[in-house]
Amino acid sequence: MSSQPIFASDEAARNALTIEDVRAAAERIDGAVVRTPMMHSITLSQIAGCEIWLKFENLQFTAAYKERGALNALLHLSDEQKKRGVIAASAGNHSQGLSYHGTRLGVPVTIVMPRTTPTVKVMQTESVGGHVVLEGETFDDAYAHARQLEQERGLTFIHPFDDPLVAAGQGTVALEMLDVNADLDCMVVPIGGGGLMSGMATVAKTLDPEIEMIGVQAELFPSMYAKVKGEERECGGDTLAEGIAVKAPGEFTSRIIANLVDDIMLVDERALEEAVSLLLQIEKTVVEGAGAAGLAAVLTNPEHFAGKQVGLVLCGGNIDTRLLANVLLRDLARQGRLARLRITLQDRPGALFKVMREFNEHNVNIIEIYHQRIFTSLPAKGLITDIECEARDREQLDALIHALRAKGYAVNPVELN
Repeated sequence: MSSQPIFASDEAARNALTIEDVRAAAERIDGAVVRTPMMHSITLSQIAGCEIWLKFENLQFTAAYKERGALNALLHLSDEQKKRGVIAASAGNHSQGLSYHGTRLGVPVTIVMPRTTPTVKVMQTESVGGHVVLEGETFDDAYAHARQLEQERGLTFIHPFDDPLVAAGQGTVALEMLDVNADLDCMVVPIGGGGLMSGMATVAKTLDPEIEMIGVQAELFPSMYAKVKGEERECGGDTLAEGIAVKAPGEFTSRIIANLVDDIMLVDERALEEAVSLLLQIEKTVVEGAGAAGLAAVLTNPEHFAGKQVGLVLCGGNIDTRLLANVLLRDLARQGRLARLRITLQDRPGALFKVMREFNEHNVNIIEIYHQRIFTSLPAKGLITDIECEARDREQLDALIHALRAKGYAVNPVELN
């Protein structure tokens, strides 16, 4: 994939992490993590034009695959290291996986998070036994403080992705997927720091050199994409896929990915939102933005995946409920099932009633009405009315808009990006 491999040779890349490492990790963690189901989605396959197989890693106890790598690393500790404890810098799924299994094994776990971390993430980590230290305004600040505490307290640092033991644990996902369906043509895997993909690619390419490994990153955070392709790209912004919003990908993982991964695709925010919504509506499963990235890539690039057997990893399900509600409502708006219509009226008795009659005749439900008389550019006798409404589908909504315009009303739907 990269014209200038980071390793001196392909052999060196293969030896950095082997399938034997992953198989050993699978034996080590067996029974302590969930062997999550992998299922064929008939409906998503029809929509995407390929055969979609879903690996439900959002059904792990902490709702993410990160448990696998964290546990594998913990099980390599000496008795002295276990007694002293471990430390990590993470505001995401790694912190919960490490805290849960560390507590279960009697290993003290310290997690350093930025002070800006949402309270719910702090509470989730503490609820599974982690001791949270808040330090700094950014992840880099928290990371630096964690490495300082590592030295001061004699703790063992467990990196969320740039560690062969962690990557070996994550690679067990691919072993399980190919055990269910050995005929997959490709796997589509979210990439943040690269731990999951480096482990999975090591397994898949060893068992079947012809299998295609496709990584996915959020368009706002194309860090691994830029690194392996030798490009300069900006990273930053508010992405739904916060679990893969990594500015500095791993050095170890980027070497594996540069040599074993066939391509990395970038997906925009709208595609991520639509994929999250589809998975909930069709599969009745909750995924975070990163967990939906694989499906987003397939739906955005249908010609690439047409007719193939495609394995997707739903890598996590930790999404804020309010954010999920917003995503679902925005998707309904894009489908035309929810809308806000901005209508210009004359400020006269009965004017609003006549408009309401059109909604009634087209069986469109009114949710909210907002009147604006003062802050408009209209004459003093004019007013703007925003009406939020609910329709059966886009066709029903368009029929209402057409009827209102035919009666002489100026109607403008308020569009989403």
